[in-house]
Amino acid sequence: MQRSSYTGLLIALLVLGSWALSIGLLMQWHVDLKNPLVYLFILLQMHLYTGLFITAHDAMHGTIAPNKKINDAAGFICTFLYASFWYPKLYSKHHQHHNHVHTDADPDYHKGNFFSWYVRFIRNYLSIWQIVVMAIIFNILKIWIPQQNLILFWVVPSLLSTLQLFYFGTYLPHKGEHGNKHHSRSLPRNHFFAFISCYFFGYHYEHHDAPWVPWWRLWKVKESK
Repeated sequence: MQRSSYTGLLIALLVLGSWALSIGLLMQWHVDLKNPLVYLFILLQMHLYTGLFITAHDAMHGTIAPNKKINDAAGFICTFLYASFWYPKLYSKHHQHHNHVHTDADPDYHKGNFFSWYVRFIRNYLSIWQIVVMAIIFNILKIWIPQQNLILFWVVPSLLSTLQLFYFGTYLPHKGEHGNKHHSRSLPRNHFFAFISCYFFGYHYEHHDAPWVPWWRLWKVKESK
């Protein structure tokens, strides 16, 4: 098993810093819905939100830092900033997914269609307390930040990123039947698309085969196969 290094922490700080800088600037930006940059920035924020979750996912596999406290702290921060998720709950469910992939005990697997699977996926991870916390934060922030900015660059990108994560990181890799031990498939090799779509997480068989490899090295695993 590959030992973690502090390079992972630097990558995590880069993702976290990019998200913080972007959302900080966008909260102050004068919004004109006729300006096409609005929709480009929504997509940018969606991608950065996805990066927060993928970083937290790396923390779940201990690849951000060899120091467990630092590693878990990164996971706590990223999951909370993403949508007030409770990191220990996500940690438990994610490892349940790895240990029972494609079975009834897999919290990420469902035999239904895309929409029923997505609804089950969200209900499985979303809690009433999480909604309450997000509502409180939203109402506090709108004292200083225009509500339109909060909705366009905080709420909408976060919701869209759940679709991005679900489609490329769960639905496509695990739908249907598979003739391999990890019950998963990967996107065809295209590193640019793999990064843009879901931080190389579309190389999903490779992730299950080597879960200790952080997202930013998954392309190398794909190259070797």
